[in-house]
Formats: sequence, structure tokens, C-alpha cells
Amino acid sequence: MAELRLPRLPDRTPVKITISVSPDLNSALRDYADLYRQTYGEAEPVQELIPAMLASFLDSDRVFARRGRGQGS
Repeated sequence: MAELRLPRLPDRTPVKITISVSPDLNSALRDYADLYRQTYGEAEPVQELIPAMLASFLDSDRVFARRGRGQGS
């Protein structure tokens, strides 16, 4: 069978993670969501912004990138 240029897509099934944050972090996240709304003209709930924020953080962490994503400990 011929190989396609597009590899098989990874599992995209969402995984729900529940966390507790400090009141200060909650306030900062709400402030960020407000600034996001002011900047882009669209309101997004904090819970929609957090996954993008975490992905951006991980993508920008050079040590993590050098180690190789998904290698575990």
C-alpha cells in the first residue's frame, strides 16, 4: 500500500482534566480573558483559553522541546 504524504492523524479525543487554582491565579486568568476580548473583539471563557495557554507554554519551553515531547521521565 502506498504511503500518503499526510501521516495517520493522532488521537484527538479530548481528555478532561480538573484542577484547582489559587484565587490570585483565578483572578489573573479572568483578567487575561478580558484582555483577550479587548484585543481580539471576541470573548472566550477562561476554560477555552487554558488549553491554548498550556500548549503555547510547552511549545516555547526549549528544554522540553530538546528532550522530546512525549518521552516521559
